[in-house]
Amino acid sequence: MKVLGIDIGGSALKGAPVDINTGRLLAERFRIETPKIVTPERAAKIVAEIAQHFSWRGPIGIGFPGVVEGSKLYTSANLHKRFIGCDAGKLFGKATRCPVTITNDAAAAALAEMTFGAGRRFKGKTLLLTLGTGIGSALCYHGLVVPCELGHFPIRGKSAEKFVSSSARKRRDLSWEEWGTELGDYIRTLERLLWPELIIVGGGVSAKSRKYFKYVKPRAKMVPAKFLNEAGIVGAALSYDRHNLR
Repeated sequence: MKVLGIDIGGSALKGAPVDINTGRLLAERFRIETPKIVTPERAAKIVAEIAQHFSWRGPIGIGFPGVVEGSKLYTSANLHKRFIGCDAGKLFGKATRCPVTITNDAAAAALAEMTFGAGRRFKGKTLLLTLGTGIGSALCYHGLVVPCELGHFPIRGKSAEKFVSSSARKRRDLSWEEWGTELGDYIRTLERLLWPELIIVGGGVSAKSRKYFKYVKPRAKMVPAKFLNEAGIVGAALSYDRHNLR
């Protein structure tokens, strides 16, 4: 089965058709940058543009950076606040005229990594973090993926993602060592709470893991996502299949 996977991020929307039996992208991903905060209406147009780029008329799985219940959105930390309360399934379904399912973006990335990626065949407790505009998080155990909002864990009275997301490193002009050390403090706090046996780091910065992994020093084994910044696309496509098996 082929599903168009779309990953909605704070700085870009990207998608590609995916073979959900292998996790393989069937075409080069198509990416549209969003330098301004994206409204629901603008996001719907971009999602439709991505579908049109691939001449897509089939099922679409979409990952969204926030709390998702069914197809309704409850938080929107790095996108427009009008997403809160929005029925994203209806919004994007109407824009594309295709069947659509919505899932949390980090849960989508975790599904991809546990099915075909760095966590494949691992049944222990796994923490996945996506480091980008914000911080996405999911906890996995024996094949079960639970979306979390650990990026909003408080550090100095603010969400952790204000300090240790990839965008925060650039905004604060931190060296890889400075950022990796602060990221390590954050991850070790999560370890004391959750005791994961494996930590998978995704997002665009996962491709540069050699620059900062050595400064993090977690208790658990830590690895970059196999799918790197494409995990959200693959997982969004897989989530369509999982949603429709219920």
